[in-house]
Amino acid sequence: MTPLETTQLPAVVLVRPENPENIGLAARAMKNTGFFDLRLSGIRRLSPVAYRTAVHAGEILDGAKLFPTLEEATADLHFVAASTAKRRKLSSWVEWDEAAGRIAALPSATRVGLLFGNERTGLTRAELGWANLVFTIPQACRQPSYNLGAAVLLTLYSLFVGGTAGRKAAVLDRELSLPRRDQDETIDRIIAKLSGRGFIHRTNRDHVSAWVRDYFGRTAMTARDRGFLLALFGKNLDK
Repeated sequence: MTPLETTQLPAVVLVRPENPENIGLAARAMKNTGFFDLRLSGIRRLSPVAYRTAVHAGEILDGAKLFPTLEEATADLHFVAASTAKRRKLSSWVEWDEAAGRIAALPSATRVGLLFGNERTGLTRAELGWANLVFTIPQACRQPSYNLGAAVLLTLYSLFVGGTAGRKAAVLDRELSLPRRDQDETIDRIIAKLSGRGFIHRTNRDHVSAWVRDYFGRTAMTARDRGFLLALFGKNLDK
């Protein structure tokens, strides 16, 4: 099978990684499978230890982008898929094979991000809110999670060997999704509208806001979707 073209390669986003060895292993997995866009959220600098486990993937670490927040790390991405070992109540989730198929079927210009959480805690519910899709990697027995480096390798390897086969097989007449910054700004406006009408209030704010963000955040919102949603909520809530 043909590897994905360079313009289609997802970025790998590591959120608050604690172990520099795992950062190096993730970079090595990226080099092994032909990926290059590494983004690190919530850390200020790379440790030399990361270079030791990266082996021949030092250039991936050299080119890594460090972001203070996850919002900044994903702002330019159109579609974000987040890995979790926990099946959350609010997050709709799929197994990785289905997630990979959905990624392959996206328009070729889509900038995709693969999100991986902290080694001990994984991604928080708030961090999962930045994703359009949440996936789990199947396991043969019950374990808390895969090692971070292993999780990155497993996902990238399947995209590497799957290549464009899923993209060629899929017939998808869909606009390009908005960048995450614009999707999230639209969701914030919907939440503000609901708050202004009292539907969201002090006692339910956290729960309902999380539900709204979770629900609309999964749509991979296009410009047409945004126009419809803002018109819909504006018509019904501005009276």
